[in-house]
Amino acid sequence: MIPFFIKNKKMMTKRASLIQIIIFILLLSGCKSEEKSVVTEILLINTSNIELSEKAVVIERAKIFEAENEKYPVLTSASDTIPSQLTDLDWDGEWDELFFLANFSAEERKTFELHWVDEEPQYTTRTSVRFGKRESVDEPVTPATEETLTATDMPKNLGFQKYQTDGPTWENDKVGFRHYLDGRNSKDIFGKTSANISPETVGVNDTGAVEDNYHTMEDWGRDIFPVGNSVGLGGFALLVDNEVQRLGITVDDTLSNIEETTFRILEEGPLKSIMKFEYNNWDAADNTYNAEEVTTIWAGMYGFKNTVSVSGMQNDEVLLIGLSNINIEKPLQEVEVGDFVALILHDYQTYEREWALGTALLIPKADYNGYIEAPEEGKVTSSYLVKTKRENGNPISYYAIAAGEMAPDGGFEDAETFRNYVEDLARQLSATVEVVINSSENE
Repeated sequence: MIPFFIKNKKMMTKRASLIQIIIFILLLSGCKSEEKSVVTEILLINTSNIELSEKAVVIERAKIFEAENEKYPVLTSASDTIPSQLTDLDWDGEWDELFFLANFSAEERKTFELHWVDEEPQYTTRTSVRFGKRESVDEPVTPATEETLTATDMPKNLGFQKYQTDGPTWENDKVGFRHYLDGRNSKDIFGKTSANISPETVGVNDTGAVEDNYHTMEDWGRDIFPVGNSVGLGGFALLVDNEVQRLGITVDDTLSNIEETTFRILEEGPLKSIMKFEYNNWDAADNTYNAEEVTTIWAGMYGFKNTVSVSGMQNDEVLLIGLSNINIEKPLQEVEVGDFVALILHDYQTYEREWALGTALLIPKADYNGYIEAPEEGKVTSSYLVKTKRENGNPISYYAIAAGEMAPDGGFEDAETFRNYVEDLARQLSATVEVVINSSENE
């Protein structure tokens, strides 16, 4: 017979072992539970009957399950990783949208999976914003992301140019642009010859001084577009009592009609870059206005999107969108396509008429009210000016397009090729991609 205390001890040992096994199983189950991750399936449906090339897709944060600030998205298809980018629209430190580009055949349904990782993925850089400034003629230009300038901060009054390339430049893998932040507020074109992003040193010399070194051909391209006293490609003005009122000044003025202008780079990413301009107390025709402009560029498109609003407008005043017609000998084409009216120019409209260049505006049909030509004299000249139906304070979004014979893809020396591109782009921008999101736990 086994003594009781020995038998009891063995029973206690068995119980202890059983408890340990149960605890281990529970811990193991807990580990498996922690290893569960949320897999988000994104179904994209091309609702149009046309093929879409690098169609911009935006998904709001609120629609994505388990989205975190500390995590980064990885978007995958059956065989590829799809570059994507998070956008913080209101600069509150929390991202608001997921942005990516996708290709579709007509009416195609395409499924992606969205995962979240701790380290930000690195993708090929296909967009950029460059801005540099100096506070005195003896200081070198340094990079900056924002600026505030007053009515007296004009080059003719200061005696020197504060800004690299006269203001910010923005580009993608197809084309580049610049905005004359120095009070003129026109928009210019850089004709790129390569998909590569142009050097950060464009517009400055070896000592860091502002220098116009971009009107000669380099490996990346050059400034090719004469602007003069037009508002360039996609700049804006007002029509007040049948007179065109300029936003800002011309090159010979010393004092701006805008009390304060602010500029900020909102985002600079591999797929998309965004800038914001605010024009406070713009005096024109004995009235005062405030205007706001948000400029967005994304990869793969020969152009940029511009969203403009003006407050202080009276009922009979008209917001105008400009298209320079310097060096133009061929007529303007006006075409309705998709959701837009396209105004198209193609000619040797570059400096000295050296290269063929196409420029265009895509204006939403609902906002289009014809166009006028700028007067031969005044603060705004050498332009076609689109009349919009925008009322006081209501924003309008439109697209400015430019492609020439030197473009990375080539072929735009022909007017028909450029027109076909503009019309196809209008159809693609009009097309809708439906987004369906499903989330599930995956072990």
